[in-house]
Amino acid sequence: MTQTRRLITIAGADAIDFLQGLTTNDLRPLTKGDGIVWTALLTPQGKYLADFFVVAQGGAYLIDLPEPLADATLRRLAIYRLRADVQMTPSPLHLSRGVDAPPPPGALPDPRHPAMGWRLYAGQAVPEVAVDWDALRVEHLIPEAGIEMIPDDSYILELGFERLHGVDFRKGCYVGQEVTARMKHKTDLKKGLARVRIDTAVPAGTEITADGKPAGKVYTQSSGRALAWLRFDRAGGPMQAGDASLVME
Repeated sequence: MTQTRRLITIAGADAIDFLQGLTTNDLRPLTKGDGIVWTALLTPQGKYLADFFVVAQGGAYLIDLPEPLADATLRRLAIYRLRADVQMTPSPLHLSRGVDAPPPPGALPDPRHPAMGWRLYAGQAVPEVAVDWDALRVEHLIPEAGIEMIPDDSYILELGFERLHGVDFRKGCYVGQEVTARMKHKTDLKKGLARVRIDTAVPAGTEITADGKPAGKVYTQSSGRALAWLRFDRAGGPMQAGDASLVME
């Protein structure tokens, strides 16, 4: 399922510094020219609130947000803005996506994984070739906002943000940084996103059990495979989710 996106122009002398102090990734490379960075906004307790792309294009900056989380994210950013010289307004641009090569002129590579293709921000949308985005996300363990990534609940390291280039541990402070850094340096992840084999479809969010004990939840499914959030200590053998049997790949 492809989610609707909202595009927001972010302007003002403090625009990048403002986001740099709030989100998980290093946005300073965007001040040097066109580019795209995937990043997240966290609670002070280190839990996921939203993820989005920040785009530099032609000297202007853009935020590319999942529509279901857009209003709450923009309200949160407005709270943090205080006296910073930052303005956020709806963008007139359109987003197009694809995996075909070569990409259209001006398209930027999806920074999460090469398999996710390109993203184009332009005055008009370009015709898109049908892509099974769910299959690509399952294949490459890429979570989606509001599905695998649950606001006020998920932790980004358990979702694979480090592998997907969504967090920078050298950039300095941001909201939720202390908890995220502690998870990185002081603990082995005992829970997280994994790919499983599943023999029948079940509703996203169905609880997984192993030997009758809670072992996680299953989410996006495609062609007999699925993304699941698992307790790794209970995921070594056969598992059950509703009427489905699962096994971790």
